[in-house]
Amino acid sequence: MAAEDRLRTYRGKRDFERTREPSGKAADGEGGQPRFVVQIHEARRMHFDFRLQVDDVLKSWSVPKGPSSDPGDKRLAVPTEDHPLEYENFEGVIPKGEYGGGTVIVWDNGTYEPLSHDRRGRPVDFAESLDRGHASFRLHGTKLHGEYALTRFRSGQDEEEAWLLVRKGPARSGAHGTPDPRRARSVRTGRTLAQVAAGEE
Repeated sequence: MAAEDRLRTYRGKRDFERTREPSGKAADGEGGQPRFVVQIHEARRMHFDFRLQVDDVLKSWSVPKGPSSDPGDKRLAVPTEDHPLEYENFEGVIPKGEYGGGTVIVWDNGTYEPLSHDRRGRPVDFAESLDRGHASFRLHGTKLHGEYALTRFRSGQDEEEAWLLVRKGPARSGAHGTPDPRRARSVRTGRTLAQVAAGEE
């Protein structure tokens, strides 16, 4: 499916005359390792947005408590609409009254390695593994490192589709949950949510 079609829902929810979010241009996905980004979004409810580049878009999940480096933490992840690749760099204030109105910072970003395999150990296309409901990957970020998995546990027919985001592997000393989002700083600018909001008032 073309990026134009995959971004139809994203564009339909936004008025780009009002918001500075990227409208998304046709893109084929740059070569090299696929990208990921984790944004903190102080909207009606505070949450983290977890996004993985899959082909020419960012597949996206809303993670209320944020990703954790502790394998004992199972984080709820609710899928949202595909976002354009340029969204990886978006940081700022979405105007009140717009979809997702509130402040956004880039908490972490980097690249990831797809790790999904079938039962015989053969690699599976990452988009296909997501369609099947289970995908494994290794993050190479500034803050997040190591192997994670997304597993669908509600299909969405009768209720909202939902996934679990879990850090894989044995528990490590020093593993910690997600920091307080109000004190967390942007990996791009070093600013907090409050500082970004104050800078755009």
